[in-house]
Amino acid sequence: MTLQEAITARHSVRAYKEQPLTDADAQALEEKIAELNREGRLHIQLIRNEPKAFLGPFARYGKFRGVSNYLVMIGEKADDLDERIGYYGEQLVLFAQTIGLNTCWVGLSYTKIPGTYELGENEKIGCYIAIGYGDTQGVSHKIKRIDQVSNISDDSPEWFRRGVEAALLAPTAINQQKFSFELLPAEDGQPARVLAKRHFSMVGYTQMDLGIARYHFEIGAGKENFQWA
Repeated sequence: MTLQEAITARHSVRAYKEQPLTDADAQALEEKIAELNREGRLHIQLIRNEPKAFLGPFARYGKFRGVSNYLVMIGEKADDLDERIGYYGEQLVLFAQTIGLNTCWVGLSYTKIPGTYELGENEKIGCYIAIGYGDTQGVSHKIKRIDQVSNISDDSPEWFRRGVEAALLAPTAINQQKFSFELLPAEDGQPARVLAKRHFSMVGYTQMDLGIARYHFEIGAGKENFQWA
């Protein structure tokens, strides 16, 4: 499965089979986590066979069931931490999809279980990501139109359209999609530029959502076709 195929196939899954991760899948995830921790200056941790974090009232409210494996998304406190968690966390989510796993970003519907993760000095937890073998593959949800989240026009290059389409398939908090992409006028001899923006939301998580959407945009558009403004 390619990353583009993973974008299309991925849906948030809240109910999981009572099935431990295979050693092969766990090793593949750990290797990817190590790579992304280096690149993103993060401290992401995979927790296996631990159901308590998703057994409390918050998890019941979020309709989670059977979650015993999850990712704790950790990093040093910084202004851009949430966006990096989104950008690199979604790389893990799509990687997991390519190897047959299901996932769900979780902002509030979990309980922090002491001793299950390591939290360094000046580090904080941004969110959790449930991971495992889903009871189903999830379902798609209504998304906004391309023109609602971009300045697309008849003259826009096809790669820009593909990028926005991929971004619209990105998971966001309560499917709020509070982001937009603006194709800026080209400068002489310079690559095309795209400005990614987040918009206000009472729910929050817009910075993390923007990081997720930016990664989707890069896959759809092709990183060779533009640079971020």
